[in-house]
Amino acid sequence: MLKTIDSLGDLTGKKVLVRSDLNVPLDGTTITDDGRVRASVATIEKLLAAGAAVIVTAHLGRPKGEPEAKYSLAPAAARLAELLGKPVTLAEDLVGPSAKATVEALEAGQVAMLENVRFDARETSKVDEEREALAAELAAFADAFVSDGFGVVHRKQASVYDIAKVLPAAAGLLVQKEVESLSKAVTDPERPYAVVLGGSKVSDKLGVIANLLTKADRILIGGGMVFTFLKAQGHEVGKSLLEDDQLDVVKGYLATAEASGVEIVLPVDILAATGFAADAEFDVVAADAIPADRIGLDIGPKSAELFASKILDAKTIVWNGPMGVFEFPAFAGGTKAVAQAMIDSDGFSVVGGGDSAAAVRILGFDEAGFGHISTGGGASLELLEGKVLPGLAVLEG
Repeated sequence: MLKTIDSLGDLTGKKVLVRSDLNVPLDGTTITDDGRVRASVATIEKLLAAGAAVIVTAHLGRPKGEPEAKYSLAPAAARLAELLGKPVTLAEDLVGPSAKATVEALEAGQVAMLENVRFDARETSKVDEEREALAAELAAFADAFVSDGFGVVHRKQASVYDIAKVLPAAAGLLVQKEVESLSKAVTDPERPYAVVLGGSKVSDKLGVIANLLTKADRILIGGGMVFTFLKAQGHEVGKSLLEDDQLDVVKGYLATAEASGVEIVLPVDILAATGFAADAEFDVVAADAIPADRIGLDIGPKSAELFASKILDAKTIVWNGPMGVFEFPAFAGGTKAVAQAMIDSDGFSVVGGGDSAAAVRILGFDEAGFGHISTGGGASLELLEGKVLPGLAVLEG
């Protein structure tokens, strides 16, 4: 059982370090999808209401363990301030003079943010002592720690794992909701239980497929990964994305599914394009007859109808990975059909983070129509695989 914020006791006048996930996509300094910032608000507001001063730490992008201006958390701090309706003071460093002065000046009811935690190489170090040293410096700023960055709980990092062993620690509201929703879908799903998997590579989802072959009633496969399944059945896939080294694994999955009564649903038609481009010419072709000079960029209209029918009567639906190149309008139909069917279904629906969550927002769907939209692609995948996540294990009490 995860320790909750309430387990931290009276927080009046206390300084609480919150690990949020503010790793938002940027166009220059403009946030193009603020979903993760919005998801961080509830926990911060709860702590403020409890009389705490809140210090937010987070990462953005993949800096190489040193400051890089393009990865500054300034856009996230500005957006968080708008959502909270109060200033968020951004320190110029993580544990340096600016951070120390910012934290020292912080009073109850106020919010500060430390600069990108990955500007310090110790955050992601494989050496325990290096991570622990950074965690100790961060811990010196606060009286308690709240882990609310679900997108990083599968990582053994200083601001996620090590600090929770130094300060009184608890899960934030977002992490609690993520774990409850994904566990509901994995450990005790109402049936029929349908899983929709897409995205580019089978290899990204190997553990998930293996785990769900013993749990799901039906698994719908789309996206780039479907072509490895079609090839494993002996079909031509043209220039479509293909992982030859996974063909035997996929054949094994198909055999296991058949033996265990799990329905594997593959597309019956494909949008086969002349190239990978938004304006590429394309034809709708049978999934077992993709021309050798074409590349599949989306499931076809009959497949979209088939997938929707398999979703509509399900009582639990988990979706991870788009059905096609949804960023190109001409090849977004399959992804739209899956999202709409999940909204139309009476079942409990979980969107498993990453590109699926981005697709929901980019394609203009109402997020309220889904049971839960995860903020963590990798973390949600590992939970679906049945793995123990270090950033969660350290919060159990």
